[in-house]
Amino acid sequence: MTAHHHTGTSTSSPGAGCSGHGPSAEALAQTPAAEMAECPVMVGTRVVKADAEAAGLVRDHNGQRYWLCCASCGPRFDTDPDRYAHAA
Repeated sequence: MTAHHHTGTSTSSPGAGCSGHGPSAEALAQTPAAEMAECPVMVGTRVVKADAEAAGLVRDHNGQRYWLCCASCGPRFDTDPDRYAHAA
């Protein structure tokens, strides 16, 4: 898997320059597990589905929806969706 790195620590806005991964600790505490997903590109990074949807950080592949943690993950997923779909 190809890693990508980011600077900054903000996690308040999904995809906002990809300056952070995953939701804030507050969002994690308030979001039911069923409304969370794991980014298939940055495995281990949790995503609030509604936030990803609102930011356009979703991909559909072979009838399955994938939620991404940041805008940088979209092009990576698009390049080889089968690779990342199997990782999720």
